[in-house]
Amino acid sequence: MNAAKQITFNDIFKSSFLEKVTSFSLLDMVLAMGLAFVLGLFIFLVYKKTFKGVMYSINFGASLMAMTMVTTFIILAITSNVVLSLGMVGALSIVRFRSAVKEPIDIAFLFWSISVGIVIGAGLIPLAVLGSLFIGLVLIVFVNKKSTDNPYIVLVNMSGDKCEDNVIEFIRGRVSKYVIKSKTVSSGNNIELSVEIRLKNMSTTFINDITKFEGVNNAVLVSYNGEYMS
Repeated sequence: MNAAKQITFNDIFKSSFLEKVTSFSLLDMVLAMGLAFVLGLFIFLVYKKTFKGVMYSINFGASLMAMTMVTTFIILAITSNVVLSLGMVGALSIVRFRSAVKEPIDIAFLFWSISVGIVIGAGLIPLAVLGSLFIGLVLIVFVNKKSTDNPYIVLVNMSGDKCEDNVIEFIRGRVSKYVIKSKTVSSGNNIELSVEIRLKNMSTTFINDITKFEGVNNAVLVSYNGEYMS
């Protein structure tokens, strides 16, 4: 009776574990993970090349490589076992990410890494390689494209209506386009003016001339992307 139990246990163990291990191709796994590393490294280099912020995070760049490889690993497991794929979907559905994405372009890199991992895991290697090369080229060309029409905000603190008229007239003649965003008037006829502008030739020396007007207390020029003020 003990022998019968032992044989039954061995049969179950072999059918549920050992046979699944031997049915998976080790060569396919090595090739897929190696290609995922190469394309993940390519995504990391494109991110580093196109990064335009001040605080560069190497951890985020490394996570793009890791995400490509992890996604490939998951897709390989799902495609090799239908039952496992159902359990994997259920397990991943409870995962929640709390890290804030600082730049909109970072979302594109995250989806790019995940998509490459999925495509490699599905065995569509030409699509993964050619698609990554095309996406990387597009990002390098368009993200690094220098713009001469960047918006700025001019903040001027001054006293008196006449000074306000002079400052607005001066700004009108020195910029290509301007829009008054806000105006705050406090006691003593102290005025704080916010003006969105578009520079003509990317020269900011005119802000120095504004401070020379009689009645102007200070003037500040701030780079503006549409999120700081409304």
